[in-house]
Amino acid sequence: MDSDLLRTFRAVAASGSVTDGAKRVLRSQSAVSLQIKRLEAILGRRVFERRGRGVTLTAYGATLLPIADRVVGLLDEAVAEARAGDLLGTLRLGVPEEVGESALSTVVARLVREHPRVDLAVRCGLSSGFPGAIATGDLDAAVCDVEKGEVDWPVLATVERVWVAASAQRLEEYDPLPVALFDRECAWRDLAVEALERDGRPYRVVYTSESVAGVRAAVRSGLAVALMGTLEGEAMGGVERIRGLPAVPPSHLVLMHRPGLDPEIASAVETAMRSALETEIRQ
Repeated sequence: MDSDLLRTFRAVAASGSVTDGAKRVLRSQSAVSLQIKRLEAILGRRVFERRGRGVTLTAYGATLLPIADRVVGLLDEAVAEARAGDLLGTLRLGVPEEVGESALSTVVARLVREHPRVDLAVRCGLSSGFPGAIATGDLDAAVCDVEKGEVDWPVLATVERVWVAASAQRLEEYDPLPVALFDRECAWRDLAVEALERDGRPYRVVYTSESVAGVRAAVRSGLAVALMGTLEGEAMGGVERIRGLPAVPPSHLVLMHRPGLDPEIASAVETAMRSALETEIRQ
């Protein structure tokens, strides 16, 4: 029996419709109908009954479904094992908070699928501490935020830096401008201060936080404006870009890794992260 027949059977059973099942397996409705007829011919039994515009499992179809699940699951597991090669062990990966939850979940899912025998240990935080953690052996690889001229590693994405504020905030009412900054020394803090001072814009630091989440909270509340990347700034509901404040150069997200990291693992992380970031930026 062709395993594709079982995959199509599962798709139709899950959706309750030949039409919707066809969409799941990326085939035409007529092709799926033929596959179901072929499956029933091989088994000598009907697996679906028509109900209005949809279908329901027959008694035998209900018995077949968990068997099909096990067979397809075993086949997928065998493929994953073959693709995984001999890669074993733990990958300690640093990911900046500003990368975003959806991008991180995409990367994790892809790495787990392609390398099921590699255990992931992910550290989220400000990327300024990641190079040191790689140097001391605490991380195997990390996505780091670097400035132009510091790019010695593969560039995953270039992120625009923008000033953001709560949507209802009227900046013309503030003098000096209330600003939220990171309380650790980092390029983002320095660039924000330098840009405002270069522009001659009076400002007052009203809030500091060591985390992106803390700065986000200050912006959302209307307490202050902040310099953020488009990855995190545009994902914040009730927040918008500010026009009229000094421009700041974009940042570059690069993938750093320790010497000796398996090249296949390094390549897998780079490919997964690049794809996820490109999707986030397009959104």
